[in-house]
Amino acid sequence: MRTCPNQSRHILRPMVICLVTLLSSVSGACAIEHSIEPDLDSTVENENTALIETIALAEKNMQRYGISNAPEKTEDAFRVTTYNIENLFDDVDDPTLSGRDEDIDDTKPEHQLIAVARAIHKLNSDVICLQEIESLDALMWFKDEYLADMGYDHVISLDAGNSRGIENAVLSRFPLSNPELWVGKELGGVHPEKYGSGKNFLAGEKVAFRRSPLKLDVNIPAMGDQDAWTLTLFVVHHKSGRYSQYWREAEAKMITKLASEVENEHPERAIMVLGDFNAQNTDESVKIYMKNGFHDIFTKSKSSGREIITHESNRRIDLILANQAANGYVVKDTAFVLGTASRPEGVDWRMMDTFEGYASDHYPVSVDLER
Repeated sequence: MRTCPNQSRHILRPMVICLVTLLSSVSGACAIEHSIEPDLDSTVENENTALIETIALAEKNMQRYGISNAPEKTEDAFRVTTYNIENLFDDVDDPTLSGRDEDIDDTKPEHQLIAVARAIHKLNSDVICLQEIESLDALMWFKDEYLADMGYDHVISLDAGNSRGIENAVLSRFPLSNPELWVGKELGGVHPEKYGSGKNFLAGEKVAFRRSPLKLDVNIPAMGDQDAWTLTLFVVHHKSGRYSQYWREAEAKMITKLASEVENEHPERAIMVLGDFNAQNTDESVKIYMKNGFHDIFTKSKSSGREIITHESNRRIDLILANQAANGYVVKDTAFVLGTASRPEGVDWRMMDTFEGYASDHYPVSVDLER
């Protein structure tokens, strides 16, 4: 059995317990009481009882965004989720990664693995799209150790061409097919001389995907009077960085072009672009999608404000966008963000790298679709 070192169960624990105690006394620190505790694999629970209790307390008292519990799925519907789970690296050294990209020091701590698994159990999604996965091997290990009871029999995780080795992936209860990537695909133009007010070290080089989107088909089986149908997903992890907006815009233009090629080949095909956009819906890179026929799922939701923030930086940068055909399947007012434990406001990762209860700096975004 593979083990994952518990790197952070040290001096942070007393600090976190103190923070949890403090926050539990602050009005509004917890949005909603937990009424359902997710079931993990019994082996995980039995070996980590005290840790899980601490994680549950942090989930309850250190949630700043999203909602505390995933709502029940709509009858005769299925749930689609996107979730950047932040550095799902295992403890096996990848010899192709070294120096600043060395992977062995990025091993995700056990308490974070459990916190992510608890969130995924709460979601009970049928299709979950993940970002920041080290490899198929790492994902399969995590699935088998922490999600063995979730029915994710269909898994795809492919190299996105990123220097850190992180890739996009999908876990699904429905069959998956036709995966496609565009690693290193040039997007037109070259990098500008300046990056903000400083020098752009890529100046003059051709702009290409930082991380290729992962395109695949989800094959939704027939049910009742509804015939089997296909949902095409583009799982994205756009370039990060305040001054990388030109790069994200180039990526968005290419992805909408790739999506239109799917629509031309398969008229009326339901398509969703979902993942970590590293941009909000008011930014030009996201507006490019809107101008090309995609809709933000939260336009069919009553939720707003802190309930739909997806990143601890107080931004909504993890999105699910649906084309006209896919938008027709979206069940009204079922979009939600599941909150997990956050660092206290004003405390960033440089001050507190992790704590027991922390899953990721992003929160999962979900929506129900009619079968």
